[in-house]
Amino acid sequence: MESRPLKDALVTAMLPHAAFDGWSRQTLEVAAAELDMDPSLLARLFPRGAVDAVSHLVEHADRTLEADLAAIGLDGRGVGERVFLAVKLRLERWADHREAIRRATSILALPQNLALAARLTWGTADALWLAVGDRSADFSWYTKRATLAAVYSATLLYWLDDESENCADTWGFLRRRLDDVRSLPQMRQKVEGLLGGRKTALMQRFRGVAPRA
Repeated sequence: MESRPLKDALVTAMLPHAAFDGWSRQTLEVAAAELDMDPSLLARLFPRGAVDAVSHLVEHADRTLEADLAAIGLDGRGVGERVFLAVKLRLERWADHREAIRRATSILALPQNLALAARLTWGTADALWLAVGDRSADFSWYTKRATLAAVYSATLLYWLDDESENCADTWGFLRRRLDDVRSLPQMRQKVEGLLGGRKTALMQRFRGVAPRA
């Protein structure tokens, strides 16, 4: 039995409940009951309960991004506009579940989950760049993702508290942050210059999150 569709369905079903009751084993069980799913499967699908559910939600959102962008079309758009649209769509899809997302970020902010949060944020930045057509495989792969991870994280937190109409303030905030890092080639040169001989060591350190083929 393929587990990914089951996990996708479960975390989606959890969203309305997580907004009120948080991400918990009980919320997971309620979602499973709604889907007529055998509760004995839960321990196998999400061994760590809520933490695994939140982690899968982030990865599920990353996977849906490419299809969302394809539906809009990116032809004729510059890289900056593509990245803006990618981040905007990444958040807009879940606009009806902002409170559930807020509670999910609270779980990831716990000290024991900070390493997981960093990995998930890096994965989202990678998914965003891949969705807009980036296929870099040199040192710029790292600098692009590190920069976008910071922009995305800041925009996510802004979006969670944004009460403006259609989140217009968030999209203005996002454009300003992207404008701040538009000089990415120059930033790359500065970073490489500062690293000097440590560049190779850093590349080796990130072998576990190397550019995708």
